[in-house]
Amino acid sequence: MIFKKNIQFAKKLDSEDSLSKFQEYFEIPKLKGFKTLYFCGNSLGLKPKKIDSYLTKELREWSEKAVEAHFNGSIPWYYYHHYLKEQTADIVGAEKNEVVCMNTLTTNLHLLLVSFYRPQGARKKILVEKNPFSSDLYMLKSQIAMRGLEPDNVIVEIEPRENEYIIRTEDIERKIKDLNKELSLVFFGGVNYFTGQFFDIKKIVSAAHENCSFAGFDLAHAAGNVTLELSKWDVDFASWCSYKYLNSGPGGISGVYVNKKHHNSTLQRLEGWWGVKEEQRFTMNKDFISSGNVDAWQLSNPSILLMAAHKASLDIFMEAGMDKLVKKSKLLTSYLEFLLNDLVKNRLGYKIITPKETKYRGCQISFMISEGAKDFHDFLFANNIVVDFREPNVIRISPVPLYNSFLDVFLLYSKMKEYFNNINK
Repeated sequence: MIFKKNIQFAKKLDSEDSLSKFQEYFEIPKLKGFKTLYFCGNSLGLKPKKIDSYLTKELREWSEKAVEAHFNGSIPWYYYHHYLKEQTADIVGAEKNEVVCMNTLTTNLHLLLVSFYRPQGARKKILVEKNPFSSDLYMLKSQIAMRGLEPDNVIVEIEPRENEYIIRTEDIERKIKDLNKELSLVFFGGVNYFTGQFFDIKKIVSAAHENCSFAGFDLAHAAGNVTLELSKWDVDFASWCSYKYLNSGPGGISGVYVNKKHHNSTLQRLEGWWGVKEEQRFTMNKDFISSGNVDAWQLSNPSILLMAAHKASLDIFMEAGMDKLVKKSKLLTSYLEFLLNDLVKNRLGYKIITPKETKYRGCQISFMISEGAKDFHDFLFANNIVVDFREPNVIRISPVPLYNSFLDVFLLYSKMKEYFNNINK
């Protein structure tokens, strides 16, 4: 498509967008009484309007039925997590028995590492991307230390080549091969939080398995953002949050994927009563009787209110369709990239560090500014535009296909152009 730098073109794209109606499904925040241009869904997604009714329904069940709502509610609480499985499986490309919603992201990663980080003999090392999200790093270091190992001797970071920002897939594959029998686990973010790079999960998993290593992923920035096929790619395990692209509220419930080949394996795991086979759960048996699928990794009964909020958002995803959302996302980011390139041509100190190929990114564009990045961010915020600033000098802009329009992107460009014109006076 040939893009144009005018408001009429942006409005034309919106008029042709079959997903444009979904913007009305969300509460757009206001600053100083005016609606914002919100491009921060990679940090916290907007609130779906229908969440209120979903929460009210469960609060009413609590009020009217109390404990009986566990088995006699309109959606029985005892089985509520089942009602999220099909939708969750569709979003991450898995089978229903491979996914479950429970806990929060870092908690789930700790639970999964108990099972999938199994240092034996020389196989102790964990390969990660350079500068992973800090919570992932804290989780890994504590898991390593609990096994009596030194994190600095275990964690191996792979970084981009000199003067590059994207980690090449072939370099990851080579590193896995080079580590050989020292490697125990490959653990990456599906989409890097800083650069927005969508890693080639299929090739990473294949390389890890050829080396007899497990491969797992933090999909916080991937779930609900990019096309995932976890089962087809033979991923061993993954977890994700629901408050970013999945729009399920701050601190929303997390999702877990465990490949079905591991469900009845000898892998160790931490266990609790919600992981017991459902028909055996209230027998209070002293022995753990596994549910026989990913549900065995559950510990406690999950929050009904968090699951209800999540279901409200998942219902929107099912109505919109992931294929359509990804297609629009690619067009939105391509349009944004086109406009940003127009802004920075012949200007030193500005650079897009997100992959140019749309198949290697989601709906985030990371924009590096050598000087004054925080001032730029603050200017936009003062003008009712919400983007994300990350130290030391990166602006993250995420046009989300569910609630951002092409007009939103053009208006962002117009305000950025004003900023650049002012600093050049």
